[in-house]
Amino acid sequence: MEPIKMESLCEFRFVSNPGFSPDGKNIAFVVQQAELAGNGYKGDLYVFDRAAKSVRQMTAAGDAKSYVWTEDGTLIFPTGREKKEGATVYYGISLKGGEAVKRFEVPVKADSLYYAGNGWYLLTAMTPLSEAGEPDPAYEVIDEVPFWGNAKGFTNGRRRRLYLYKEESAELIPVSEETAEVSSFSVRGSRVLYKAYPWTDVRGLYEGVYLYDMETGETKCLLEKDVRRTGLIAFWADDEALITSSEKNPHGNGKYMDFYTMNLQTGELTFLAPYDFGSGVCSVGSDARLGGGRLAKAGDGVCWFVTTQGSSAMLYSIDRSGTLTGLVTKKGSCDSFDIWEGHTVVCGMYDNRLAELYLDGERVTELNPMERWQIAVPEEVSFTASDGYTLTGWILAPAGFDPKKKYPAILNIHGGPRTAFGTVFHHEMQLWAASGYFVFYTNPRGSDGFGTEFGDINGKYGTVDYDNLMEFTDYVLVQKPQIDPKRMGVTGGSYGGFMTNWIIGHTDRFKAAASQRSIANWISFEYMSDIGHTFTKDEQSVFAIEDAKKLWFHSPLRYVANCKTPTLFLHSDADYRCNVAEGIEMYAALKILGVETRLCVFHGENHELSRSGKPGNRIVRMREILNWMDSHLKTEEEKEAEGNGKNR
Repeated sequence: MEPIKMESLCEFRFVSNPGFSPDGKNIAFVVQQAELAGNGYKGDLYVFDRAAKSVRQMTAAGDAKSYVWTEDGTLIFPTGREKKEGATVYYGISLKGGEAVKRFEVPVKADSLYYAGNGWYLLTAMTPLSEAGEPDPAYEVIDEVPFWGNAKGFTNGRRRRLYLYKEESAELIPVSEETAEVSSFSVRGSRVLYKAYPWTDVRGLYEGVYLYDMETGETKCLLEKDVRRTGLIAFWADDEALITSSEKNPHGNGKYMDFYTMNLQTGELTFLAPYDFGSGVCSVGSDARLGGGRLAKAGDGVCWFVTTQGSSAMLYSIDRSGTLTGLVTKKGSCDSFDIWEGHTVVCGMYDNRLAELYLDGERVTELNPMERWQIAVPEEVSFTASDGYTLTGWILAPAGFDPKKKYPAILNIHGGPRTAFGTVFHHEMQLWAASGYFVFYTNPRGSDGFGTEFGDINGKYGTVDYDNLMEFTDYVLVQKPQIDPKRMGVTGGSYGGFMTNWIIGHTDRFKAAASQRSIANWISFEYMSDIGHTFTKDEQSVFAIEDAKKLWFHSPLRYVANCKTPTLFLHSDADYRCNVAEGIEMYAALKILGVETRLCVFHGENHELSRSGKPGNRIVRMREILNWMDSHLKTEEEKEAEGNGKNR
């Protein structure tokens, strides 16, 4: 067996987006693979034949990363084989064989496609407002907030708009109004239920809900914007939809949303069932998945959805009586799924494996034979924290573990904060274990999957969550006396980067830190992040104009005078979620104070660098972190024994 290396990233095959064919006989899915030569990812369509129990590759050009089925069993997918400025070209390939051929093109850069039947398609695309036009490449005009978006760049004067495309006539018909930003939609027959926020100047918080008739072109507003918070929307009858929503309560937007039904004639909402978890979301983190897929689907009087409960993402359903049923509750992560006549296909990460397809609970693909690698098995541990909550975490033992020896260790902190760690395969943590480290991680207060009370740290950042992490560290040191407490490192990204910044200002127990895509200053974050003008109050309970002292209290930058820990900062200059300036602030402060520090800025990358950035940059990032930890946590004997950087 081979040790996990940084370059193993290019050997992983990322499975995603399973979908039954209309007759249910086949399941299409996408397989992507990193390629260093082009510093990108190739993607192709595959099909699993249920009768033959075999997998067939349908495309080979490496440019097929999404698809839709049509009634006749044709797979339609966007491709870059024909370069069309400001347009998207779609090809089709039949299960009957033959080459993929051009099917149609639309005069917008589409980012999603849905087949509505009879040659009609729904698609979304970022398009400029008519008065704005295409931006001048020489300069940028900003006259609204937000004015940029992570992975989107400058978005001023542009909206993600919903369109109807009729293949026979080649008509592209706008569905949503010009100023509306569309987030999601559901289709039943000739009608489309969608969520959108129409705005100019400054965007507000709560989207409206709209009903569009594809045959008549008429739109009806069922719920005005900024009235109440909504989440998942799904048609499950001709005259009724399922909607998750929440009313005002002490937890504000930190409360999970309950289930309601919506009367599509009147827009009236009727409470259906309480729910203290997320719905239509997979929040179990991993840096070893790529690609999307379905997270919710409605049938007649039923809706299936992915939900995170505890440390696992599961597949549940709810019916019109409000009965909730767990269909797939195995530990791990249901990344996406599809349902056909009682059969369930899941793209899941289970048993410490990379994602594969599971049909009715049975694994039916093996694109990643994990037996080729030496994989550390997560050891689950639980303890009761001082706040009364039970925390569950995991420990990875170093490769070649000898119970008589002492080892360095790394505490890893997830982002979010409302995401979760679980038992799923995580490349860089496996890399650290393969490189001779204990690795330990947990879900502190604020994490997803444990209910509203546990997940709500609004205005508490750096307090109860910090205590949880330090108590977990103490617990792990008792459980694993082989960890050398004088050689521990800490790292994390996004919220985990914030917490890394916070930790180095409140303790020097860690001898090295790597802060990634972090927050340093809540006041600057509020005005520079693409979500800052809403997220700041959601997470800190105030805006700067209301109580700047409170935001400053929760800002790691306030405590830099206490910092002694050698710290590496990693940021991307196209990250508009946690702006590169946040890392620069911390780096400059530490540098001026004489604390050993280093700043790595990745050009052209965004907030998703560690998960979907260019493969070469992802490997450089991993190398920077591991080299930093090695230089501060390993003895000379350990470095020499490792073989002069065999995992580099």
